[in-house]
Amino acid sequence: MPINPDEELRLYTTPAERELYDSLATLFSIVVSLEYLERAYVRDSISAKEYTPACTRLLSQYKGILKLVPEREFPSLEAFMERFRMDNPAAVHRLKLGVPATVEHSSGDNNGGETGKSVAEVTQSFITLLDALKLNMRAKDQLHPYLSDLMAGYSRFKASAEWEGRGRILHWLITLNALSASDEITDEQSRQMLFDIEQAYNEFFRSLSSGPSTSGD
Repeated sequence: MPINPDEELRLYTTPAERELYDSLATLFSIVVSLEYLERAYVRDSISAKEYTPACTRLLSQYKGILKLVPEREFPSLEAFMERFRMDNPAAVHRLKLGVPATVEHSSGDNNGGETGKSVAEVTQSFITLLDALKLNMRAKDQLHPYLSDLMAGYSRFKASAEWEGRGRILHWLITLNALSASDEITDEQSRQMLFDIEQAYNEFFRSLSSGPSTSGD
């Protein structure tokens, strides 16, 4: 059968296939956009104030679009990028971590973050996460929100860039981000996570008591 060069080439034949390709295209664009955003931030082309909400929005869109893509089409981020011959290392790092660079690294733009209110909020975040682990919560969709909230508040403290707890929290963020929403960590991982978060919690309070790290509200 001869091919008509003027006829539009369709990748799909059903509405479901069209929806799938639209979702894959959106996923592709999110990864590329995040790569450009990360590079712009590293080069100081945009400020932390501009970067943070833009990055947070892309990360949220990424999590949302994954719910629309069947696992057979997206077994992993690496498999997706290999399939479409993508080379976006900065985006991969950010997507695996699941939080903006301003949270990963203590930003200097957080003057006033180390207030009594901030200490109380971070303390509550630690306690909430520890309680969840002690109640045998194991699923990503149960633990990830608590861990993300903890990291966001924890990173407002400038000294946290040098605390050992930062590496422990980041490790578990990366671990959870590699799971599907309904996947669960193992009992051994849960015990290790509980230990790591307790260590970070104790270090947090030792750091507060060793110097004037709060300014009061």
